[in-house]
Amino acid sequence: MEMKKYLIEIRQKLTENLQQHKGKRSRYAVPNIWIAEKQNNAKVQLIKINPPSFYLNAFDYIINQKHVPIPKIHGGKWTRNAIIYNMFVRTTCAYDHNENGRLDLPVNPEGWRETGTFLKATAMLPYIKSLGANTIHLLPITSIGSDGNKGTLGSPYAIKNPYELDPNLHEPNAGLGVQEEFKFFVHSAHYLGMRVVVEFVFRTSSKDGDWVKEHPDWYYWIRENIKDRKPHHHDETEYGNPIFSQSELKKIIADVDNGKYDNLIPPHNIYRDMFTLPPKPENTKIQKGRYVGALDDGTKVRIPGAFADWPPHDTQPPWGDVTYLKIYDHPDFNYIAYNTLRMYDDRLARPENITRELWEKIAEIIPHYQHTFGIDGVMIDMGHALPMDLKHDMIKRARGIDPDFAFWDENFSVTEKSVTEGYNAVIGYQWSDQHHPVKFKNMLKRFTTEGFALPFFATAESHNTPRAAAREGGVLYSKYAWALSNFIPAVPFIHSGFELGEEYPINTGLDFKKEELINLPSEKLPLFSEYAYDWQNKNQIIDWIQNVSAVRKKYHSLIIGSSIESFVWIETNSKDTIAFKRKSESEKHQLLVIANSNMLEKVDLALKVDTNKKVLEDLLSGKAFTIEHNVLIGKMFPGQVSVILI
Repeated sequence: MEMKKYLIEIRQKLTENLQQHKGKRSRYAVPNIWIAEKQNNAKVQLIKINPPSFYLNAFDYIINQKHVPIPKIHGGKWTRNAIIYNMFVRTTCAYDHNENGRLDLPVNPEGWRETGTFLKATAMLPYIKSLGANTIHLLPITSIGSDGNKGTLGSPYAIKNPYELDPNLHEPNAGLGVQEEFKFFVHSAHYLGMRVVVEFVFRTSSKDGDWVKEHPDWYYWIRENIKDRKPHHHDETEYGNPIFSQSELKKIIADVDNGKYDNLIPPHNIYRDMFTLPPKPENTKIQKGRYVGALDDGTKVRIPGAFADWPPHDTQPPWGDVTYLKIYDHPDFNYIAYNTLRMYDDRLARPENITRELWEKIAEIIPHYQHTFGIDGVMIDMGHALPMDLKHDMIKRARGIDPDFAFWDENFSVTEKSVTEGYNAVIGYQWSDQHHPVKFKNMLKRFTTEGFALPFFATAESHNTPRAAAREGGVLYSKYAWALSNFIPAVPFIHSGFELGEEYPINTGLDFKKEELINLPSEKLPLFSEYAYDWQNKNQIIDWIQNVSAVRKKYHSLIIGSSIESFVWIETNSKDTIAFKRKSESEKHQLLVIANSNMLEKVDLALKVDTNKKVLEDLLSGKAFTIEHNVLIGKMFPGQVSVILI
């Protein structure tokens, strides 16, 4: 078997490379759940182990497992059967290995990296699989720029070169290099029957991206002496998102809503005049950590930062570590604004204005990762800002290499538009609605009326939202959210740290209050700086996640259907009670799912059921419900979810 042969070859190479470190008495602690043989321990605790022994034993365990073939379902449709574990490798696999109370950067005194690496991620694969996951979604893993970057390590979304991996994601003492480590990770996941999906941002670049020097014409430029506008300020002489009057905003939004892109209102002249032609490559240089160019008349120019372009009056602070690529090039549209970034003016979005060489460079990124590493899909961040023709070309190339390749959309709307564009799934909005019982009920009712155009992620949190355990109810809410997520026609999604009861967010992009944002500046967030999860958190819910996943797996045939007939909503006499059935035409049994969305109070149950049994068992807790005259009687504790076979 070629895959196993490759894994054995890399294991041998690692043995040789790690030999020089094997005799050293390195102080190296890891959580016991990172070690496959220790995962059944009831208590999460530290294990002190020699680093080479930890890695080699972990890889031996993987290699000695029976290979689990991944079924082929053309067109990325396997996504509907996915259970996703979302990793930000740098943080997910971070640990204070020498227990000195901090994460040593870039490595500790023995040369081991304490932030996450692909080698540690590979060692953790059996743990991830034990949670029930069959797919791993990686936040961006490419090289990171430094101009304007936040925190101590920078944002993974400030992509310096999409063709190169972040060199800080490899273990120096292992001697493999970052490319080989990532390939080893992907192949190890495949060997265990797990797919790997990588997130990319094709629309933006770090301001000091590797393409700037050779292709300054792929970027927008402004005069160097123009100051950046501070957040929430409104000085039009300073650079920031374009400022429009209320009447202009009203017309812009109306035109866009009506699909009228033929003559969109441009930004004011004072804004457009900030922008210049690009400098020539030979006149483009790095000065004090950022690119500065000189025009033929001697004018100094720089690359401006990006900002949220829609709605045009979006209040998000500027994204000072990235800039937009110039997808179309036309002298009348030589500026950054909504009508050059996403809602392209019809006069701009024409074949003759395409930056052809840039499009080709973007279109070949996914094939590069397919050929080099064997990835199974991509999540496209800001895919809504890519021209449809470019997206279709990217999909065609990827599926020409692997017909099973999946495309996911970083989109909170679940509409037919994503299907038309070729996507297999979207993020969706469950994370936003689930902690609001009325909104969540309305979302669930859609399954039994109109349904949803394509699968979305069934999750209470993402790397941009508050943690589920930080919501009302704490880990009780997390348990409630995970249980329901597994029995609706959606894709269960574990954002790493969720299973540990983590309360500290990775980033603050969505659903945070102003007072929370004040206490969570970017330099303190894991998306930008070093951070390690509390793997010994007493509030972890690993056992619960495994239990729910096991029940889902056993009754998979009853819950995998996506038709409106497969989901039956049940009205109850309680505003806090959620009840529905899952069924399949090929099965005589059904699953009844009942939940109490109230995290503080019990609710009484009196639910009519079609059964001759006197007692029904909750598959999650093992407890029994009494049946009297075909009415299920009982109490639901705060946050309780019960799944019953009827």
